[in-house]
Amino acid sequence: MNSAQKTDNRLSIEKSVPGRRGLKVKNPLRARASVPPGLKRKTAPRLPELSEFDVVRHFTRLSRLNISLDTHFYPLGSCTMKYNPRFNEEAAALTGFAGLHPLAHDSSAQGTLELLHDFSARLCELCGMDAITLQPAAGAHSEFTGLLVAKAYFEAKKENRSEIIVPDSAHGTNPATASMMGFSTVNIPSGADGRLNVEDLKRHLGPKTAVLMLTVPNTLGIFESNIEEICRAAHAVGALVYMDGANFNALIGLVKPGDLGVDLMHLNMHKTFSTPHGGGGPGAGAIAVKKHLTPHLPAPTVKKEGTAYASNFGDARSIGKVKAFFGNTAVLVKAYAYMLAHSAEELGDIARCSIINANYVRSRLMDIYPSYSKEYCMHECVLTPGPDMTAKGLKTLDVAKRLLDYGFHAPTVYFPLIVHESIMIEPTETESRETLDEFIAAMRAVRDEGLADPQTLKDAPHTMPVKRLDEVQAARQPNLRW
Repeated sequence: MNSAQKTDNRLSIEKSVPGRRGLKVKNPLRARASVPPGLKRKTAPRLPELSEFDVVRHFTRLSRLNISLDTHFYPLGSCTMKYNPRFNEEAAALTGFAGLHPLAHDSSAQGTLELLHDFSARLCELCGMDAITLQPAAGAHSEFTGLLVAKAYFEAKKENRSEIIVPDSAHGTNPATASMMGFSTVNIPSGADGRLNVEDLKRHLGPKTAVLMLTVPNTLGIFESNIEEICRAAHAVGALVYMDGANFNALIGLVKPGDLGVDLMHLNMHKTFSTPHGGGGPGAGAIAVKKHLTPHLPAPTVKKEGTAYASNFGDARSIGKVKAFFGNTAVLVKAYAYMLAHSAEELGDIARCSIINANYVRSRLMDIYPSYSKEYCMHECVLTPGPDMTAKGLKTLDVAKRLLDYGFHAPTVYFPLIVHESIMIEPTETESRETLDEFIAAMRAVRDEGLADPQTLKDAPHTMPVKRLDEVQAARQPNLRW
């Protein structure tokens, strides 16, 4: 370095501010970037001349056009937990977690490894299972991982099983996952009470059956009360029982699926453990298994060696990685924080509240929106428009669109597919009675409006930035541009 360069260096740090560890760094407000003359602009850029207030108000107005959890009640079914407490975000943002390099050696990641190890143990205890992987990225990915584990299990036993049984009350991803894995899907209809008929199931079970995939509670909001008998029937022919645990928030702290005979199950962190869903992602899942499936879990998991924690890469029986590193760790930190915030008794209260809220809505509306089930539901209820509404040509979609004008996100419509004109309502455990009463009043008002003037509902929504879309044209000619 020549003397001129040294002089330039001294000038560049002359007006500096103290940094960490006593070092000095350039003050970004005073330092001038050294841009070669040939790269400098000849004219000033055309930037909008707006005050800070104008910008803030513009984006605040835009945000108010959205229906969001921070502003509205979501009666949306099949997505369970919609509560994302802020302390979860604070926990995941702690430097020790957020700043950890993903390739850090185990010795430098002891805090994260300890958290994942303890979280795994707690989830196994809640589910009555023996081992778990936290790698899957979400529910459907968990199903795929679970069936990979099941396939490896049967291959190790040298058994050629090609069929997976899926009731029509299961989540729609179940048969899709089975097909992706190369299995043929055997669909079994629900009985009149919305449950799987055991005798009908036995007629479909056989040496080709690899897995019975159950959603418990099912998409009708009904608990499979014969689940122990169902599991025994499947095990009698050597098949595994897989439980879709997307609705586990109706069971948490009350029932352990492993005690009922379930061999493997998945959990959605956003559906039971309060992590963001959809656009707030990314997601995280988990696959919990009984002892006979443990060797086939993805690797690595976390093991404890004395007082230290280390990566456990298993052996050749593992199906290998299904996600980078240990999965979406930041999401798992949020779920762990939520779990630690509740005692075992409080976790049971979560399930009770989700059941109570769903049955409260159902009981207050079933006189005008008939309920699919004549008995108590679990975490969600399935209703339909009454005959007086259908006689006016009103459909479930009309009810859903009009609810937007009342300030409520629409519930799930036309699902489950086995219920004609279904309206699936899942209030979740986190909503107050006052909020539920407002929603119930809106549902009753929508029905009264529809009977008085059906067109009011058919033209809804009236107050949203985007009005009623042509559903057919949107499906056939989607506008893929902004």
